[in-house]
Amino acid sequence: MRLRHPGGRLLHLSYCTNVHPAEDLAGIVGQLDEYALPIRERLGSEVLGLGLWLAAPVAEAIAVDGGARRRFRRELDVRGLEVVTLNGFPYRSFQDPVVKQAVYHPDWTTPERLRYTLDLARVLADLLPDDAARGSISTLPLAWRHPWDGARAAAAAFMLDELAAGLADIERRTGRVIRVAFEPEPGCVVETTGQAVAALSGADTDRLGVCLDLAHLACAWERPADALRALGRARVPVVKVQLSNALETDDPDALREYAEPRFLHQTRNPAGGAADDLDEAFAAGLPGPWRVHYHVPLHSSPAAPLATTAPLLRDALGELVGAADAACDHFDVETYTWGVLPAAQRPRTPGQLADGIAAELAFARAELCGLGMSA
Repeated sequence: MRLRHPGGRLLHLSYCTNVHPAEDLAGIVGQLDEYALPIRERLGSEVLGLGLWLAAPVAEAIAVDGGARRRFRRELDVRGLEVVTLNGFPYRSFQDPVVKQAVYHPDWTTPERLRYTLDLARVLADLLPDDAARGSISTLPLAWRHPWDGARAAAAAFMLDELAAGLADIERRTGRVIRVAFEPEPGCVVETTGQAVAALSGADTDRLGVCLDLAHLACAWERPADALRALGRARVPVVKVQLSNALETDDPDALREYAEPRFLHQTRNPAGGAADDLDEAFAAGLPGPWRVHYHVPLHSSPAAPLATTAPLLRDALGELVGAADAACDHFDVETYTWGVLPAAQRPRTPGQLADGIAAELAFARAELCGLGMSA
């Protein structure tokens, strides 16, 4: 969906398709018909934005086949769908029965991660709407925090230089600007805004910046205003915002039904206590209150004593779009955990999942319009 900031900037609001498991082009087109079209119809929107996820094999295949890219663009156009942002964090197999720490591999010390991201950039350059100012790709925050040493840090710095050079080459050849956004996440080399500033020190920040995932920001117990001030002082751009809510509670026992085997649910308390997953937090007796990296639907209000970090999301949106100009123009709803929610909350049919995603997008649109954006 498209919104207009009072200052004139066009804002793009999308939903991230990493919630769907398809990893080949035919499957991706099928999921457009099964989910994206019904979502667009439920919202009554002329155009629906997708934060598209392409697994590495399909990204590689399309990147070298201009005809395939043009055909895919037509498939989007005829359905009233558009793509300005890609999720390049999961490499493949993101909806497998067990993902956990595998999602951080290959990391930014490897040529595989560089190739994948540049493949995505080549694809996105041809998918971008003609009037889009730029495209964005979100990616992992370098690597999981261990093992990490000087040699791996140097390898990652080299890959980031190569990435910036590759993006510049794509711009020269296509005329389209593609920026890559590194997404701070608990447990990774880059967990916080300060670590993001350090990691991108000396990098080409015309092409590289930060993806601000609001659930991750909440789990780091960072205040949106402080985070954005730090990024602004360092001239590190917010390339993309992932609209997401984490779980929060003063009573950790209330979270036991959320422990599940597919995704990692990093858990943090405001005193600096940390666990890499819910099971570990329970075993360690981590004192509350807890915030848990568990993306829950934006519009949901779990029963007390559970809550979500929606107040932080609202604060962040106010900071991001409340000034004379918006600090970011790509907003992607990224709730990928629908399939692992507790049974009573889990959609059972494609129609129910489409209903849930549409409700999230309606929530996000209403929040932004309440801050002065026009639809």
